[in-house]
Amino acid sequence: MADYIIETRNLVKIYGNGDEVRALDGVDVCIERGEFVAVMGPSGSGKSTLLNMLGALDRPTEGQVLVNGQDMSKVRDLDTFRARTVGFVFQLHNLIPTLNARENVEVPMMGQPISRAQRRRRSKELLDLVGLEDRMRHLPNQLSGGQRQRVAIARSLANEPAVVLADEPTGNLDSQSGGEIIDLMHRLNEELEMTFIIVTHDLAVARLTHRVLVMQDGRIVQQHHVGDPYEEDLKAFRGSEIGRAILDGDDSVLSCLDEEARNMLQRVLQGV
Repeated sequence: MADYIIETRNLVKIYGNGDEVRALDGVDVCIERGEFVAVMGPSGSGKSTLLNMLGALDRPTEGQVLVNGQDMSKVRDLDTFRARTVGFVFQLHNLIPTLNARENVEVPMMGQPISRAQRRRRSKELLDLVGLEDRMRHLPNQLSGGQRQRVAIARSLANEPAVVLADEPTGNLDSQSGGEIIDLMHRLNEELEMTFIIVTHDLAVARLTHRVLVMQDGRIVQQHHVGDPYEEDLKAFRGSEIGRAILDGDDSVLSCLDEEARNMLQRVLQGV
């Protein structure tokens, strides 16, 4: 039997009283413990709204969200539940500018039943884990964008959460820093068997996860398990304008290729 860390059942979220916006429209999804899942889709498709529901940052209009076996509608103290169960990583790292890296990591542990010495030991371990053992006393403005995001990831792990939710964690980073952040999350997922769910627009990021959920108009319209990188590239190409034109028989887009090459490419795309 599958061990689900997150389940949603007919999840609906409607904003507004007059002109209603149906941000989520009957979403059913199950995330297994230890999975690394990407959520993709155009702007306004409901990706961030779904993440907010999974993290109990907002309440659904209809439906259920179960996190670690708990029905969110029946949890009395959501703040305590979030602090102990869910870690968050945002596009804008949201570090406190007057606190150094170590102090920022300790923030989620404030109010938890652990001593100051335990907080300090835990924050050091986490900064070591993300490769910032030599930056513990640096303020956020003394760190690069990638380093600040590493601090944010360490902070998200402070209370040993069951799941980490990341909303465009590489959105404000250059390609090298973004790649390092995703590699770090991938390593933490494998080494700690921790569940990661990330919202991303980047196919290169999504192909490093286990499963991709594609959203449109508040619904999950497609999902697939990530396979061989070559196959993933073909799937992306098949969904592109040129790929669709080839499958529709529009040879004008491939006028530079001979007939044999066009036929071969079409067969490859049809087989994916």
